[in-house]
Amino acid sequence: MFVRFRKVLVLLVILLIPAYAHSDQATDDLKGEQAVLLILGDSLSAAYGLQQREGWVSLLQKMWHDDNIPIEIVNAAVSGETTDGGLARLPRLLEQHQPTHILIELGGNDALQGHNIKKVRENLTTLVTKAKDSDAVVFLQEMQIPTNYGRRYTQMFTESFSRVAKEQEVVKIPFFLEDIALKSELMQSDGIHPNAEAQPMIAKIMDRHLRSLILTEQ
Repeated sequence: MFVRFRKVLVLLVILLIPAYAHSDQATDDLKGEQAVLLILGDSLSAAYGLQQREGWVSLLQKMWHDDNIPIEIVNAAVSGETTDGGLARLPRLLEQHQPTHILIELGGNDALQGHNIKKVRENLTTLVTKAKDSDAVVFLQEMQIPTNYGRRYTQMFTESFSRVAKEQEVVKIPFFLEDIALKSELMQSDGIHPNAEAQPMIAKIMDRHLRSLILTEQ
């Protein structure tokens, strides 16, 4: 009886080994799935004044490819884009690319055009909610504007990103030009857009924030 029990037990163990092996393989395959990061942005992400290959988005993609990081970037940034424009384009972009992650980098042009801060905040909220409704993980890029727009307006604008991120429970990415914009040698002649020398720096900044966030959420 005991011998027979041992034979049955051994048989069960043998039968279960492939199942556990398959389970481990499935876990490994899941970890290896490619994420798709959609960047909904403006000229700061669209390599304004530069060749596309020089822009931080292209440099970040190359960095991830070189490191065999399974993240594909769809750069949907358009120079001059506002939150209104982003709202108009987002549904088609979601359908076309089905991103797993979305970085919203908009609002700067709204402020530069003097748009109402409440309206900007409402648009950002709608962008985040629509992106979340697609089951994508959303990151909100903080934006800043020159101080010559007035202290109150500038402060209200910058605070909008923290407020929306907190209310919508999404990660806010710090403004990637916060230090770069203070160095004229890293900016184009307009004083608004980073030059080619600054782009690798931005790519490293964004890699530091986004890589771990995206891989953790996969």
